[in-house]
Amino acid sequence: MSKFTGRCYCGATKVFAKEEPKAVTYCHCDDCRRVTGAPLAAFAAFENATVSFEPNEGRSVTVNHGVTRTFCQACGSPLTGRYDYLPGMVYIALGVLDQADELTPQFHAHESNRLPWLKIDDKCKRMATSAREALIAVSVKPKE
Repeated sequence: MSKFTGRCYCGATKVFAKEEPKAVTYCHCDDCRRVTGAPLAAFAAFENATVSFEPNEGRSVTVNHGVTRTFCQACGSPLTGRYDYLPGMVYIALGVLDQADELTPQFHAHESNRLPWLKIDDKCKRMATSAREALIAVSVKPKE
């Protein structure tokens, strides 16, 4: 049974995750703003093995080296991001998850690129550039 579910705008692509995300983050970088069409993006980081898609993950697009994003083949909704420097993880757009209200972001990545008029008053850790190190730290499984 899936703990988290979601779907694209038209419902043609469905998302299922069996476990809690390892992290939830905002990103203010230009790339994420363009891919979402919003003033910032928000993603939940899941281990690849815990996520499935029906009928599939959609159309893959790579614009920047090491970053692959997927979109619903029918409506074009942004679904995921995969980053070579964050192996084994898939970053799912919070807006497609049915339980987004249960997922509170922990970080602001690329805070230095935040639009000056966008004010978010929270206690999240803010990184001027990439949240790579923080995301790697929470993504690594503890040794048993």
